[in-house]
Amino acid sequence: MNHTTDIRREGHRPALLDLFCCAGGAGMGYDRAGFAVTGVDIRPRPNYPFNFIQGDALTVLTGLIESGEIRRYSAIHASPPCQGKCALTVGTNQAMGWGGTHIDLVTPTRELLDASGLPYVIEQPDGKADVRKDITLCGERFGLGVLRHRNFELGGWTVAQPKHLKHRGRVRGWRHGKYHDGPYVAAYGKGGGKASVPEMQAAMGIDWTDVREELTEAIPPAYSEWLGRAFLARTLAVAVAA
Repeated sequence: MNHTTDIRREGHRPALLDLFCCAGGAGMGYDRAGFAVTGVDIRPRPNYPFNFIQGDALTVLTGLIESGEIRRYSAIHASPPCQGKCALTVGTNQAMGWGGTHIDLVTPTRELLDASGLPYVIEQPDGKADVRKDITLCGERFGLGVLRHRNFELGGWTVAQPKHLKHRGRVRGWRHGKYHDGPYVAAYGKGGGKASVPEMQAAMGIDWTDVREELTEAIPPAYSEWLGRAFLARTLAVAVAA
C-alpha cells in the first residue's frame, strides 16, 4: 500500500474512512463538514486531497477490522463501483451488449461495514436497486449545475429525507435526435452536448482535479457535506441527551 500525508489535517477532528474514494468528491464534503478524511482506492489517485491508502477497499477494510485499527475512525463512507446497472448507463450498455458484466460489490461492502460496528453511508446512483434509499440528494437542492441524483443507505444512524426541490428545467444535451437546452449539464460521457471538463468542475464544485474520468465518477462535495453535518449534529444530540 502507498501512503501520503495530508498536511491540512489539524486539531482533533473525528476520523472518516472514504472507501472507493476516486478523486475525493465525497471526501471533500466530509472534510468541509469537520472530519479528518482518509481515502482508499485501488488505483493511484494523485489528485486526492487528503490522506490516501492505495489498495483494494474491501481488503483494507478487512485488515482494519481484524487489527482493531478500525476503532480510530468514527464513520465510514463507501461508493462501490456501480457502472454496470446505474440508470445513466444501463440502456446503452444493454444496447451494446455490455450490461451485467460488473461484479456487485455493494453486498460484500455492506457486510464488512456492518462487521466494523461503525456508522456508515453507502452511495450509489439512481437506478441501482442494491442500495436502500434512506436519503436521495439532488444538485438542485444545493443550487448546482447538475442534477446528479444519488441515493444513500445509512447504517447505524438516521436523518430525515430533505424535500426534493422542483427542477428548474432540463439537462442540456441531445435526446433521441433532439437537442434540449437547460440549466444543468450532463457530467458523464462524451459527445451529445455533454459537459466539458471546465463545465463539470463548475457545475459540481470540484476544482482540484481536471481528469474527466474522475469528474464523471464524483459526487458533488455538497452532498457529503450535508450528510457529514447531519451525522455530527445527530452525534452531538445523542451525547447531550446521554
